[in-house]
Amino acid sequence: MVQVIEDLPLEQKLASGATHYIDIPSIPWEPAPFPGVQVKVLYNDPKTGMSTVLAKLEPGAKIPLHEHVGVEQTYVLEGSLEDHEGKATAGNFCWRAPGNTHVAHAPNGAIVLSFFTKPNRFYNGAQHLADYVAGKKG
Repeated sequence: MVQVIEDLPLEQKLASGATHYIDIPSIPWEPAPFPGVQVKVLYNDPKTGMSTVLAKLEPGAKIPLHEHVGVEQTYVLEGSLEDHEGKATAGNFCWRAPGNTHVAHAPNGAIVLSFFTKPNRFYNGAQHLADYVAGKKG
């Protein structure tokens, strides 16, 4: 018989680690190293390379040629994000496997929420967005 646990004692919940709540509207948009792109870094772990980034791309903005060293997952909140393989529009999701190489662009602008398991490798030498913002602050 499987025991169903509906809740845990408060002491066990407190000992399980902290939950981090992020007030996203209070985080300022930071310029990215690419024209027309601004970001809010919601999570960045320099040890593992994992990050979560909210990005705003102005109409016509591009993320230049880069390779996904790990998995990237992106949910499009507004507009569309396109590359040579297709287009993800508002309300849709795409993910890319390690090794995927592309240029992402937003002909009409976009706001996207992206999760990266490892930092991207940019062919123009630019830093991954989360590392770029962290370096500006550090």
